[in-house]
Amino acid sequence: MSRICEGRVVVVTGAGRGLGRAHALAFAAEGAKVVVNDLGVGLDGTPGAGDSARGATAESLALRVVEEIRAAGGEAIAHGGDVATGAGAASLVAAALETYGRLDTLVNNAGFLRDRMLVNLDEDDWDAVVRVHLKGHFLPLKYAAAHWRAEAKAGRMPDARIVNTSSGAGLLGSLGQGNYSAAKAGIVGLTLVAAAELARYGIRVNAIAPAARTRMTERTFAESMAAPAAGFDAMAPENVSPLVVWLGSAGSEGVTGRVFEAEGGRITVMEGWRAGPSVDKGARWTPEEVGEMARKLVGEAGVPGAVYGA
Repeated sequence: MSRICEGRVVVVTGAGRGLGRAHALAFAAEGAKVVVNDLGVGLDGTPGAGDSARGATAESLALRVVEEIRAAGGEAIAHGGDVATGAGAASLVAAALETYGRLDTLVNNAGFLRDRMLVNLDEDDWDAVVRVHLKGHFLPLKYAAAHWRAEAKAGRMPDARIVNTSSGAGLLGSLGQGNYSAAKAGIVGLTLVAAAELARYGIRVNAIAPAARTRMTERTFAESMAAPAAGFDAMAPENVSPLVVWLGSAGSEGVTGRVFEAEGGRITVMEGWRAGPSVDKGARWTPEEVGEMARKLVGEAGVPGAVYGA
């Protein structure tokens, strides 16, 4: 191991299972002290839904990852607060500072699904998914950034990192996931604003759009869910973690406001909305003129990526 995170203190939300667990273990293997956050809810956010397949209760999920890290010689603590509340997010940052005396990296990963086609999507399902993904990114970011800003103003410039978790659904859309797609698209916007606002305080902010085998992707990747008997498992969550670890390390200095797609052995820098074909009449258009010109511009523009499931 290169130990590229030696001495850094890293918080990972939603780290009891799946991608978050893989990230926490990977950071610890590279020398970081890790705060493992998990609320222990079910796939749809239902409280108290443990991982029966592994014999875990909801409350023990974060602790199990902590025990894995400690068994491998690393340092970690568990945190079971709800990061989509101010109190939970504040206590998450406080746990790192009180235990280890510092915080260097925040990985926002927590989330769950409540999939429905839009006409069948209940208001509660919309609110719950947007809350855990978007608000659950904003609040930890807010409290971590407030700490780092105070450090910078005190003359102790941080070398801080935030890694947010978006999704291909947030970049292209996904049928039956209007709430999830909207939240994940919002995370990209949040990442761009945070990168611009926080750079002066030594904070670099990026996002990933991962594709991996987790309980949240069972239906999306149904045909490739089974791990291969031998060879490279392209859908293993552990494939995404090296990118997250690097983005969370001091080695990623100068990289901020970016979105990376990660799947298997492939890493892609995603390029967002940019100005395409354009025309300026220099005066007000009529609806008929606009229609004719809009069709011409659309014909000249690139074809957008297909919505997942379409």
